[in-house]
Amino acid sequence: MTRVLLVEDDPDLALALRVLLTRAGYQAVHADNGRDALRLLFAERPGLMLLDIGLPGLDGWEVLERTRDMSDLPVLLLTARGAETDRVRGLRAGADDYLPKPYGNDELLARVEALLRRSAPTRWAGDSYGGDGLRLVPERRSAVWQGHEARLSDIEYRLLQVLVRNRGRVITTDQLLDRVWDDPEGTGRERVKFAVLRLRRKLRQAAGDEAADPLEAVRGLGYRYRAEGAAADDGGPAHHGSEGGVFGGGPEGDGPGGDGLEGDGLGGAGPEGNGPRRGGPGGGEGQGP
Repeated sequence: MTRVLLVEDDPDLALALRVLLTRAGYQAVHADNGRDALRLLFAERPGLMLLDIGLPGLDGWEVLERTRDMSDLPVLLLTARGAETDRVRGLRAGADDYLPKPYGNDELLARVEALLRRSAPTRWAGDSYGGDGLRLVPERRSAVWQGHEARLSDIEYRLLQVLVRNRGRVITTDQLLDRVWDDPEGTGRERVKFAVLRLRRKLRQAAGDEAADPLEAVRGLGYRYRAEGAAADDGGPAHHGSEGGVFGGGPEGDGPGGDGLEGDGLGGAGPEGNGPRRGGPGGGEGQGP
């Protein structure tokens, strides 16, 4: 029996929805505030969440954000805010569907059935992804790679999380700006390159220079996460440097052999390096002539 987490602060509506879900064959678990919702999310690990936005204290937007830090659980937003801006905000924040109030019971059940039908089994942060040695630890904003923990910034954690959830698929720079930085206009493209460089460096420092690189730059498209030792697919990876293994040579910005930016023909341009802004030739992904 599929467990559905219902997050609704209106007691009459919550009761009606619990009866509706139970009669439809689901196990309904109810929370009337955001904090209890997150606690039940950990304890119950439901198959789907029905989430009201207008909650007391921790509102639905915050619950959605923290849910996305923990899992790719299907989320259906239920709210009286039916404006297009609210629908767009909800979908961009990670909701899978949006149903404005008032709604019919049949439509609600149909949307629940559709979400469950097209959703893969829910993955939870803290679980190992694909047995390839990576584990996300949301409570510490860190990643365990090859048995070694790397502490990440919020941006680096969300970046890795988006790539991991789309394992094997190329995520474009514009998609990353939208999902990680909430920049749907794509006005800060350089920040993606620098964030990937910092993320790679932290994973390398944690696991050692000989560890495989789980992040792959695809020339002219974006980035992807792939399992250890997986072969590149049709997108084709940008070229890695010839020195220092799959991560390239020395740290970013230290001169020749650093992690470079795609297609610039120059070596490491790290934002935090000790050397010049751009290193010498060679070493960077997508190296030019």
